Amino acid sequence: MRLLPVAIAALIAASSVSAPAVANTEQLVANICDYVQSDDKNRLRKKLKESRVKLRNVYSSISCDGSSLLRTAYNSSANDVGEFIAKRMPSSDLAAPEADGTTILDWAAANGHDGGPITAAIKDRVGG
Repeated sequence: MRLLPVAIAALIAASSVSAPAVANTEQLVANICDYVQSDDKNRLRKKLKESRVKLRNVYSSISCDGSSLLRTAYNSSANDVGEFIAKRMPSSDLAAPEADGTTILDWAAANGHDGGPITAAIKDRVGG
C-alpha cells in the first residue's frame, strides 16, 4: 500500500523536473535565433556564456525558421554574428553538408551571398 503513493510522488517529481529543461532549451534557441537575426554579437556571446553552452556543440541542433545559424545570419545581413559563428566552428563542420545536402559556401554562392565578410571568415577556416 505504501508503494503506490511513493511511486505517484516520484512520477510527479520527475515530470516537474523535466518540463523546465525543455522550456529552457526552447527559450535558449529562441534567444540565439533572435540575437543572430538582429546581428547582436555581444548578447549572443553573453547568452552562450550564461548558459554554459559552446556554439560548436549545439550548432547542428539549432534551426531558426528551418535554416542553420549561418544561413540565418546571411539572410539577415548579420555580418558580425556570422563572422563570430564561423570563427567558433570547427572547419570540418563548416565544410560538411547541412541538412539539405549543400555546404554553407555552396549555399551562399547559389543565393547571392558570395564575397561577403561571412564567406571570407568561412573560407579562412576551411582553407577555400
